Amino acid sequence: MNNKSNGFSLIEVLVSLVILVVGLVGVFNLHIVAKRGSFESFQQTQASYLANDIINRMKLNRTQLSFYAGTYNGGQSKPAKSCDVAVGGAAVICTNTETMLWDLYQWELQFGGAFERVNGRSTGGLDTATACIRVSGTGAVLVVMTWRGIREVSDGAKNAADAFIKSCGTSSNRRRAYSINTVII
Repeated sequence: MNNKSNGFSLIEVLVSLVILVVGLVGVFNLHIVAKRGSFESFQQTQASYLANDIINRMKLNRTQLSFYAGTYNGGQSKPAKSCDVAVGGAAVICTNTETMLWDLYQWELQFGGAFERVNGRSTGGLDTATACIRVSGTGAVLVVMTWRGIREVSDGAKNAADAFIKSCGTSSNRRRAYSINTVII
C-alpha cells in the first residue's frame, strides 16, 4: 500500500504563518517610522517657510527693520488696524508702523496653523513654536525658528555657535531649530 499524501503538513503551515507575521510586523513598524519622518520633514519645511516669510515682510518694510527684533511665540494681540490688502482691498492705507504690527500678528498666527483649519481645529503649524529675530544696525538679520519635535533625539540648538540661537526657545532634547542669517539693504 502506498501511503503517500499530497498537501502541506500542519507544521509547514505554522512555520509559513510565523514568517508572514514577522514580515508584516516589520512592514507596520516601517510605516510608523516613515510617518514620523514625514512629520519631522513637514515641520522643518514649515519653519523654513515661516523664516523666509518674515524676512520678505521685513524687506518690504525696511524703515521699521529694527522694530521686528524680538522673541515671538504666537501671543501677539490683534492690531487695531488690519493692513491686509486681500481683506480690506486696495483702499487700506497703513503707516509703516501699522504694517509692521500687522506683519508680526499675521506671522505669529501662522505658527499654530491658524490659516489651515480642519473640523474647526488649527492644523499645519509648528508644535510649540518660538521665533527669535535679531537685527543689527548694518541690516544683518538673524531669524531663528524653534519647535518641539515628535521624538527625543537631541537639542537642535544646543551646539549652535551663536548664543542667540541657543537662547531661542526652551532647551530640551526634542527642540528643533532652523535659522537664516541674511542682510537686508
